[in-house]
Amino acid sequence: MQKIAVIIPCYNEEDSIAHVIDEIRTLPENKLFSITPVVVNDCSTDKTLEVLKKLNCIYLDLSVNLGIGGAVQTGFKYAFHNNFDIAVQLDGDGQHPAGSIPDLIAPILATEADVVIGSRFITREGFQSSYLRRSGINYFKFLNKWLTGLTITDSTSGFRAINRKALEIVCRYYPDEYPEPEAIILYSLNHLQIKEIPVVMRERIGGVSSIGSFKSLYYMVKVSLAIFFIYIRLKFNGKRNTL
Repeated sequence: MQKIAVIIPCYNEEDSIAHVIDEIRTLPENKLFSITPVVVNDCSTDKTLEVLKKLNCIYLDLSVNLGIGGAVQTGFKYAFHNNFDIAVQLDGDGQHPAGSIPDLIAPILATEADVVIGSRFITREGFQSSYLRRSGINYFKFLNKWLTGLTITDSTSGFRAINRKALEIVCRYYPDEYPEPEAIILYSLNHLQIKEIPVVMRERIGGVSSIGSFKSLYYMVKVSLAIFFIYIRLKFNGKRNTL
C-alpha cells in the first residue's frame, strides 16, 4: 500500500483548516493507498495553532515564518524522511477539493508521471480567479512553454502531487516565496514527467490571499527573474538537482 502525505502549508487559516482536515478524513478508504494530512503552521498570528491542537492531526509548528516555499519544503522533507511514497500539496484555505486527491495521484500510481498538477483551466469549471490573476497565469504559461517546451495551463496551482524521485530533489532545493511557477522549471530540467489533470477549485473559505492586486506586478517581475535564474543555473550546471 502506498503512503500518501497531504502537505498543507498554513498561515492564518483558523477559519478553514478544520474543514480542510475533515474533508481529507472523509475520503473513502482505498486498498491502494493510505492518506495522512500533515499541516505546516507557518508561524500563524491568529488561532490556527489552537485549532490544530484540537484536531488530533500531524502538524509541524514552525518557530519562524518561512513563507509558502519554506513551509511546503518543510512538509516535503517530513514526507521524504518518514518514507511516504507520494506527497500532495494542498492549500489550507479550502480552495482545493480534497475529493480530487485520488485523481491527482492516479498518474503517479500508474507510473505515468512524476509530478501532477491540478488545473482549473482545462475544463474551466469552478472558481477561475480574477482577470488580473488569470492574465499573470497566462503569462507564466507562455514563459514556461518558451523555456521548457511544456504547456502548463495553471502554473501557479498549489494543488499538486510528486513522487519519491521528485521529493528527493525538492528536499535539496525548493523555491521560497512564490514557488509554484519556478518549481516547474526545476522539475522539467531534472527530466521529471509532468502532467496536468482538470480540477474544480473553489473560492477560499477564509483568510486573505498572499497576492493582492497591488502586489501582482511585483509578483510577476520577481517570479520571472527567479525563473530565469533557476533556468540558467540548472541548464548549464551538470548536476541538475543541486544549486
